[in-house]
Amino acid sequence: MGSAKGDEYLSTLRHSAAHIMAQAVKELFPGVKLAIGPSTEEGFYYDFDYEGTFSEEDLPKIEARMREIVAQDLPFIREEMAKEEALRFFQERGESYKVELLEEIPDDRVTIYRQGDFVDLCRGPHVASTGEVKAFKLLSVAGAYWRGDERNRMLQRIYGTAFPTEEELKAFLDRLEEAKRRDHRRLGKELELFSTHEEVGPGLVIWHHRGAMVRWLLEEFERREHLKRGYQFVVGPHILKAELWRRSGHYDYYREHMYFTEVEGQEYALKPMNCLAHIMVYRSRQRSYRDLPLRLFELGTVHRHERSGVLHGLLRVREFTQDDAHIFCRPDQLHDEIRGILDFVQEAMELFGFSFEAELSTRPEKSIGTDEDWERATKALREVLEEEGFSYEVNEGEGAFYGPKIDIKLEDALGRKWQCATIQCDFSLPERFDLSYIGADGSKHRPVMIHRVILGALERFVGVLIEHYKGAFPLWLAPEQVRVLSITDRHIPYGEEVCRRLQQEGVRAEGDFRNEKLGYKIRQAQLEKVPYMLVVGDRELEEQKVAVRSREEGDLGAMTLEAFLEMVLPHCGIPSLGGR
Repeated sequence: MGSAKGDEYLSTLRHSAAHIMAQAVKELFPGVKLAIGPSTEEGFYYDFDYEGTFSEEDLPKIEARMREIVAQDLPFIREEMAKEEALRFFQERGESYKVELLEEIPDDRVTIYRQGDFVDLCRGPHVASTGEVKAFKLLSVAGAYWRGDERNRMLQRIYGTAFPTEEELKAFLDRLEEAKRRDHRRLGKELELFSTHEEVGPGLVIWHHRGAMVRWLLEEFERREHLKRGYQFVVGPHILKAELWRRSGHYDYYREHMYFTEVEGQEYALKPMNCLAHIMVYRSRQRSYRDLPLRLFELGTVHRHERSGVLHGLLRVREFTQDDAHIFCRPDQLHDEIRGILDFVQEAMELFGFSFEAELSTRPEKSIGTDEDWERATKALREVLEEEGFSYEVNEGEGAFYGPKIDIKLEDALGRKWQCATIQCDFSLPERFDLSYIGADGSKHRPVMIHRVILGALERFVGVLIEHYKGAFPLWLAPEQVRVLSITDRHIPYGEEVCRRLQQEGVRAEGDFRNEKLGYKIRQAQLEKVPYMLVVGDRELEEQKVAVRSREEGDLGAMTLEAFLEMVLPHCGIPSLGGR
């Protein structure tokens, strides 16, 4: 999150705040060892090795000591030191993590920063003095493995944030509170959407009936839209022989994220991606230039080994379903296919109310393919972005190992960015699997392969939607669209009749005919984010009407059921995008 003074200054301020926090912790908790303390997009953290346990109750005490350090207005002093001297310096202080970091620095000289008696190994930069860091707040405590490796020692990480002004800090903390109210894990439980269980395993989601309905609606939306755009549906197996993954390069470049098993002496892998089965479909017969583009689509469930420390509700899981497609096309069709995908993404994001931005990610250090193919692929992605008027940032070295990509990051109601669609241009796998088509000249040619998702992982997308809508899904996506409420038992038969009629018309309706007060039933329906409530009592029974309450607009008065249906039916069904 940016600041009025600019992102570079904000990062420097937060890094300085991390040093102040580290000094406070060292002074308050003897025996603490320092690990690392960077600034982040939303604040800063510092990792500590401490035999005791930090708790949320310790944060106010640490904050108070930080304020004393700020009040002293200590200058941040940069010093250069010979690497060998620095090694001795930190060894004498027992800072083993700093020693480990120093041993990996190739330079003969390193920099340290001092504020008062506190010294840290650091490249900098920092603000002029501690007195400049006034608007800050410590947020939470968590565990973190040293260098993110679960084989290493578990450290304790304290998160905080800092801003140039108290006003900016307050605005951020208000947004943080709103984010807590929108937390998809809390709402997922309250609205009976999904759950996770340690007995089942971390990162594995169980969909409850309401969440399964939201997911089914999204899947059906996807199927309809892909059919309109000329995609063919395919389904691949969940496990494939490891030899295929060796051939593709996944075994060498992606193995740490994969699960392996053995069947009858053969090594197999659970698929982390759907591309290999789609390649097999393409290879199943000889293709002509007239067959292309061939667009293969699968709602494919994949498995990836994510470390337990990064798992987070629906947003980071080990099993998820992607709206995955692979397009095999001639080189002269490449621009049009990329353009068509971007159009699809744009229409889908508008439907859900998201703005978005694009990033172009280029060749990583570990990759396959020739320089020429990478240049062709990157050039095609860049040209379409520019032709279509997309502004974009370049992420050097962040492409897939087999090709560059366009990443789409959507922005939710709180201004947070989420990775969503991706478009990857691949000349390498067609080469590795010897894919070809017969051209108009009668000879064999190599197709281009585009890997793409629109919504991405459905689990992640549903998690983002829950927080974006605060659990109040639009009418077409609401798992329960209408709830019929009876005032007394004698109104139940009419309520049941209303409920049946709604269901016959395709409306997802349920009845609440419990022997409870009407006000309680209404509050319950509102808490469960039901878009419409139809109340039936004596007057409604006599006049054969329903009293309508809207989640958004409140009391809409009495109307016939036909009038209500005429009002809502156009908005109850799965919407249709324009397509091309």
